[in-house]
Amino acid sequence: MADTAPQHTDAESVNAGVGLTALLVAAARAIETHRHDSLAQDIYAEHFVRAAPACADWPVRIEQVPDGDDNPLWGRFARYFGLRTRVLDDFLLRSVRTGARQVVLLGAGLDTRAFRLDWPSDCVVFEIDRAGVLAFKHQVLTDLPATPKAKRVPVPVDLRADWVTALTTAGFDPAAPSVWLAEGLLFYLPSPAETYLIDTVDRLTTEGSTLAFEAKLEEDLQAYRDSPIYTATREQIGIDLLHLFDKGPRPDSAGDLMAKGWSTSVHTPFHFSRRHRRGPLPEPNDALEGNRWVFAHKSSP
Repeated sequence: MADTAPQHTDAESVNAGVGLTALLVAAARAIETHRHDSLAQDIYAEHFVRAAPACADWPVRIEQVPDGDDNPLWGRFARYFGLRTRVLDDFLLRSVRTGARQVVLLGAGLDTRAFRLDWPSDCVVFEIDRAGVLAFKHQVLTDLPATPKAKRVPVPVDLRADWVTALTTAGFDPAAPSVWLAEGLLFYLPSPAETYLIDTVDRLTTEGSTLAFEAKLEEDLQAYRDSPIYTATREQIGIDLLHLFDKGPRPDSAGDLMAKGWSTSVHTPFHFSRRHRRGPLPEPNDALEGNRWVFAHKSSP
């Protein structure tokens, strides 16, 4: 399948700040891949981890973690990312089976779904992210080598810039049904930026389109600063997620979509842990308890 690649480079994009969280999720997907009861398979994930200097010593198998699944970061939190990967994989595949042929990954990071999933032959996967992130991903996958299973169109643009023009110029057709994914993205954005993004997705979509995104409902994120997950992430790999998350109040994006005529369903991650009989369950001082996964379908106006 075709794969057009960005030519820009920006080493800082994956070795610092929010870019580093893409490597955290890649390490979690690698660990999930090698589990005997794996929820999702990503054979490319560990190659990203090994290619970036910032995470050369991170584990890619749970057996490499001294306390294994008892480790809040590489056990429980990584399993959360594995579960999220599986649930969103299923959502995307369901959406294309019902007719959508355009997939838009917002803040795609090191997402390898264009390579991992069995897409219809006429599917196009648009990956929107900063040029440096996409260039790093392209380099790693080219070295393997890896071949996408659908037409893959990287769109190197910052979501704070005019990404709509970049996306439509890359071939996206607003008149055709599409499926959109904002995985682990919105809580890094200021509230007005989230609202703009959701409004823009509504404007760029037609009947039969779908959207999935992750939200956080906590009124005070700092109340969870000493939770096992955030503490372990800070102390073990130096990522302070609460520093990266936007501190302002969050919009009700699910409610906004409903007001625009979308049907939406909102679930806790624990709902899917119980469904798949694997994944995190509630615990005291739980940094995951405010997380919600939102699934939306655009009906006729």
